[in-house]
Amino acid sequence: MIPGTPPDRPLFDRASAQVVLIVDDVPDNLSVLHDALDEAGYTVLVAINGASALQRAAQALPDIVLLDAVMPGMDGFEVARQLKAHTDTAHIPIIFMTGLTETEHVVAAFAAGGVDYVTKPIRAQEVLARMTVHLRSARQAVQAHQARNALDAFGHATMAIHMDEADGPMRAVWQTPLARELLAVYFEAPAGQIPGAVLEWLRSEAAQAVLGREPRTLAVGMGKGVAERQLVLALQQRTGDDDVLIVMREVSDAAVVQTLVAACKLTLREAEVLYWVAKGKTNRDIGDILGASPATVKKHLERVYVKLGVETRTAAAAIAMAKLRPASLR
Repeated sequence: MIPGTPPDRPLFDRASAQVVLIVDDVPDNLSVLHDALDEAGYTVLVAINGASALQRAAQALPDIVLLDAVMPGMDGFEVARQLKAHTDTAHIPIIFMTGLTETEHVVAAFAAGGVDYVTKPIRAQEVLARMTVHLRSARQAVQAHQARNALDAFGHATMAIHMDEADGPMRAVWQTPLARELLAVYFEAPAGQIPGAVLEWLRSEAAQAVLGREPRTLAVGMGKGVAERQLVLALQQRTGDDDVLIVMREVSDAAVVQTLVAACKLTLREAEVLYWVAKGKTNRDIGDILGASPATVKKHLERVYVKLGVETRTAAAAIAMAKLRPASLR
């Protein structure tokens, strides 16, 4: 475990200043950076060796760490590995400060968990510029992580999809436990895999350039009966990482039919017929689903036309869809 444990409350007021931990065994380097960061409005902590760096990081949870790569005893690479190995400090961006520019040392810095490096002698303005970029990215990552945790906590079925196939196949970036469970039930999809039907739908939406304008919905039914449940997937806004957010929910066909009964003043059987008409079924299909003859379905549909004040299937279906938005018929 990293020496020292985080206190019950933060040591600093994060609303007033971001906290920077500088780790370097050379006093002159510490002094130059400390003065520049302090003048820029940061709260600055210093450590002169690996052990004290780990302790201060665990106690203060800084927003960013400026870490000397070469120090006596525990070097910066090991400090970074230990910070990244623990939940409380793994999210903190680390910028290495080093005079070592050989490829193996640069690779080692990134392999240990660094997000960037600057070479010595240190130029304070360069460090400040790089810090600004990484602090912004870290803040967005923390906000996204908090949002995902909130979705998990409230039982939402949500999944983020990276849709730009220029850098590889479309893929699920993250998903809540409930989303994973629903995809497994409806599509028998392994964790993290986007089902084929969903991929086809996403590509169709992307091709029509509808992303980012309004939610779009795909409904996948389980069985043919009116009382069966459906999984409704709606495209929402893009996330901070420019991925697309999909929200899933289960709906009951029976509940949708009851909505039509109330909204259109239909009998239960008339509402069932209208429901399947709106989903594009023929009279013969509807008869098979409801256990009735096509002629009986036609008579129910004629009464639906009268009650809705329309003359065609298309017009009746349009009214049903308008009454049910944003339910599963779109």
